[in-house]
Amino acid sequence: MGRHREFDVEKALDAALCVFWRKGYEGASYADLTEAAGVERPALYSAFGNKEALFRRALARYYERYLDFIPEALQLPTAREVAAHILYSAADLNTRYPTHTGCLGINGVLAGSDEAEPVRQALIDARAVGEAQVRERFERAKAEGELPETAKPDALAAFVMAVSHGMAVQAKAGFSRDMLEAVAEQALSTWPAQES
Repeated sequence: MGRHREFDVEKALDAALCVFWRKGYEGASYADLTEAAGVERPALYSAFGNKEALFRRALARYYERYLDFIPEALQLPTAREVAAHILYSAADLNTRYPTHTGCLGINGVLAGSDEAEPVRQALIDARAVGEAQVRERFERAKAEGELPETAKPDALAAFVMAVSHGMAVQAKAGFSRDMLEAVAEQALSTWPAQES
């Protein structure tokens, strides 16, 4: 019986992340994943379990390594700066890697087979956590008087997330970073301001 080939689990995870980012959950075959990771299927199973478990690990890594701009944004002094940081950072991330444009959280599974439903739900849940964090930050901005009394923090958070998600779809379709930044600028032009 042959020895199992040793491989770098972290590098394999990074490689799988890129495949999922490019092809989505269902579009990524085991052949794609093993080729990118440079290992045989049994080794991939042994290290990560099934495809769903591998995707969930890749998604966690994606949020940790690539969406770190969201916690950064939440620390900024104004709600508008929070929104701007999220939108411009999304434009950058969605176009930074020519081989995997868009956003893994959006490209992963928008609609899929019944078997992919747990993954689709995991992505919905992950996006909801981000939106809740942004909403809470905007609620604080309203409570502190930075946003006008008429501002709706939940709608503002949903708006920022909808624009950033739409930008991910556009990036996947080939939109340039310049165009996505123009979209961000247009969205920010509608930002509610305190009346003087």
